[in-house]
Amino acid sequence: MKFEEIIEQQRFFFNSNHTKDLNFRIDTLKKILFLLKENEHLLYKAVYDDFGKSEFETYTTEFSLIYHEIKLAIKKLKSWSKRIKVRTGFANFPAKSYIIPEPLGTTLIIGAWNYPYQLSLLPAIYSLAAGNTVILKPSELSSKASRAMATLINSNFESNYFHVVEGGVSETTALLEHRFDKIFFTGSIPVGRLIYQAAAKHLTPVTLELGGKSPAFIFADCDMKTTAKRIVWAKFINAGQTCVAPDYILVEKGAEEKLLKALYKELEKYPKTFQEFSDHYMQIVNTKNFDRLNQLIDESKVCFGGTRDRDARFISPTVLKDVSFEDSIMEDEIFGPILPILTFSDLDNAIHQVKSRAKPLACYIYSRNTTSINKLLSELSFGGGAVNDSVMHLSNSNLPFGGVGFSGIGSYHGKAGFDAFSHFKSILHKPFWFESHFKYAPYSASKLKWIKRIME
Repeated sequence: MKFEEIIEQQRFFFNSNHTKDLNFRIDTLKKILFLLKENEHLLYKAVYDDFGKSEFETYTTEFSLIYHEIKLAIKKLKSWSKRIKVRTGFANFPAKSYIIPEPLGTTLIIGAWNYPYQLSLLPAIYSLAAGNTVILKPSELSSKASRAMATLINSNFESNYFHVVEGGVSETTALLEHRFDKIFFTGSIPVGRLIYQAAAKHLTPVTLELGGKSPAFIFADCDMKTTAKRIVWAKFINAGQTCVAPDYILVEKGAEEKLLKALYKELEKYPKTFQEFSDHYMQIVNTKNFDRLNQLIDESKVCFGGTRDRDARFISPTVLKDVSFEDSIMEDEIFGPILPILTFSDLDNAIHQVKSRAKPLACYIYSRNTTSINKLLSELSFGGGAVNDSVMHLSNSNLPFGGVGFSGIGSYHGKAGFDAFSHFKSILHKPFWFESHFKYAPYSASKLKWIKRIME
């Protein structure tokens, strides 16, 4: 079936108002939850075949979030969909005012490969929860996971409601030629620009979840052992292929050696060669990304790790020290298991260095000093982050997840996910039993006097 036929069928089905029924939406969410749980073993195998991701990591970083968000949407959907009463003001007395959440229409979700289930299904789930139809285009780089989602969804849902399109650049380009009521994209900044340009032709609203170089500030007063444990986990989960992973460390001068010792202790738990490959580590997604990462490793600055195996697409957790902002590894987001360490003695200068670059998707601060923490939180702009932890802010549905500037447009998770796929229609509702004469002709000085008193 051609893309235009699927899109037109989805638009026709949406206009039937069937998707606006709350019970229909809740039943859809329950069905997705059931299908995912019933087919977990097949989905685990698919992503393992793509890049060696274990069942443990797939559950903790993907399915746990998906299941939590589905259950939250089922529980909260009726309250999220209610009319929102707001104050009216004396100028419109007597009247009531309210806002009606309504679905946008036919939506396109373009997922990413690094968390193929979470980053494809979560936006789709919230689009369906809001009452839209969905065309889902997973990343072709995680081809086995893409095929698993397509098989599962397309065999259980009609294409006029929820449909997965497989393929690569040509399929995505063809889809973007058509008008949608919302496009949600997760991926790189260069591709995000292309999505934005294509959407602009149709004045289609977009949510762009992109990336950037997310710093982790580590101060000498932190608990270094706990800091190292949390940093290592956050950086090397998914072999560093995480958009909110700490991209680099800025450690207070004088605390670097203490940090390195704590990092080494944690990194001893990770494989040093592909022959030691274990469930808590994984491969680089493809050879192209392996080669890109391989070129970023300056052998003279490796202080831990650095083992590479191109055939196995394996790079051991690697730490670089004596790095400066002028080094090539500091130019773009790393998106791999390489952790550069820079030092700072002047916090203002460190902040200046970060602010002189594109706004990051995340920022992490490890310190007990409230003044330092608040200074960074108030002076640096970033999508979201954590104090004395990394990455885990994503697990809180009450914290909208998204970027700012080059790291993204819009946010989702929890109610923010519902809001991202909804239009909030504002209504002023008046009775007929009273009407003031002040705004109507003929005008007079006394009427203007009263209007000024009422309106201001």
